[in-house]
Amino acid sequence: MSVQRVLSTLGLPVILIIAFTVFTGLSDSFLTAANLESMILSFAISALMFLGLTWVFTIGEMDVSFVAVAALANMITAGLVIAGYSWGAATTLAMLAAFAIGVLNGVLIAKLGLPSLVTTIATGGMASALAAAIGKGSSMGIDQPGYLQVLFDVRFGIVSLLVVLIVVLVALCWYVQERLTLGHYIFSMATNPAAAREAGIPTARITIMLCVFAALCSGVAGILLAVQLSSGQPSIAQSLFLDGLTAVLLGGTMLKIGKPNILGTIVGVAIIAVLIRGGALLGWSDASFSTIKGLLLLFGVTIVVWTGRKPA
Repeated sequence: MSVQRVLSTLGLPVILIIAFTVFTGLSDSFLTAANLESMILSFAISALMFLGLTWVFTIGEMDVSFVAVAALANMITAGLVIAGYSWGAATTLAMLAAFAIGVLNGVLIAKLGLPSLVTTIATGGMASALAAAIGKGSSMGIDQPGYLQVLFDVRFGIVSLLVVLIVVLVALCWYVQERLTLGHYIFSMATNPAAAREAGIPTARITIMLCVFAALCSGVAGILLAVQLSSGQPSIAQSLFLDGLTAVLLGGTMLKIGKPNILGTIVGVAIIAVLIRGGALLGWSDASFSTIKGLLLLFGVTIVVWTGRKPA
């Protein structure tokens, strides 16, 4: 096995193990049930939000609207529940809004040929503006728990039912990526989009579908944050923006070098979750967190871009 293969297979998991071991040694509170429970839940919701984002990046496009979509779904849910609508109606409308943004992103990128970065900056800006308008720039408290509360309340030790369901979803996405035709199409589009189109792969349809999936993942994450925090907050997901880009691009250094992939993203999310919880226990400042995440992001971008330019 080549050195590159070993590093791509074991590099990120080793970093995760080292970080976990270091924080365990530095803080007596790191391995407590309360801390692990909080860290696992945070990891699961973040993993859900970044799941669809991974495949958008895999095909060579960008989506920076994901946090805005999460915030919009969060505020629609909170606003409607507070206005007297049922949780079912509120979450349905929130998901329809996320779906609409995903379709808009996909059509503009795949059908009209607009640059994905510019497109998702624009749609993300609109989603953020709508989220702020719903609460008039302020957070909104939710008094009554909804039907989704059971996902947090049903527990298996320190792991909630929500975490179990997200793990199952991640496993299904990995299976699609590695075993089904769609997964092969996605990586074919990543390798050579023109050749993929000439081979009859419906690249436009797949691009739209992946944009919609990414938006739906963000929408569900925004709804779950409303349930978890019993509030709607227009900027609730802003702290996850850098986390999402870092996890996806850092994950592109694992297994399929230069290509973001499901397993790589999940390990990247786990590394960030450990750093955040461990650093918080040690009193790290926001500047320290941002610096570390920025360095990890630069590392991931460098590897992805460099490998993309290597001759076949």
